[in-house]
Amino acid sequence: QVHLVESGGGLVQTGDSLRLSCAASGLTFSSYIMGWFRQAPGKEREFVAVIGRSGRNTAYADSVKGRFTISRDNTKNTVYLQMNSLKPEDTAGYYCAGGTSGTRYSNDYPYWGQGTQVTVSS
Repeated sequence: QVHLVESGGGLVQTGDSLRLSCAASGLTFSSYIMGWFRQAPGKEREFVAVIGRSGRNTAYADSVKGRFTISRDNTKNTVYLQMNSLKPEDTAGYYCAGGTSGTRYSNDYPYWGQGTQVTVSS
């Protein structure tokens, strides 16, 4: 059974940084493309970042480009999201997802974590 477990969320101030982690088990981690998505209250889940199987290829939503960095460590079965210069509009539940398509569409990812909350105060 596949498990994705996020950690690292919290309450921070504008301009602060956080690093989210997502530990995977029950799958051959290096065979999966991993993504981060977020969902704010009353809004649809939206794409944040995606990373290819080896970690060489990445893509970001325009809203986070230049501030967030996605990375992975296949020896630890973990994907990370380094978030810098956080803004109040980054406040959301953050979810990691695993799939094989590498798209920006949440429906293309069969495996999901339970999420971790990030709250950025102004």
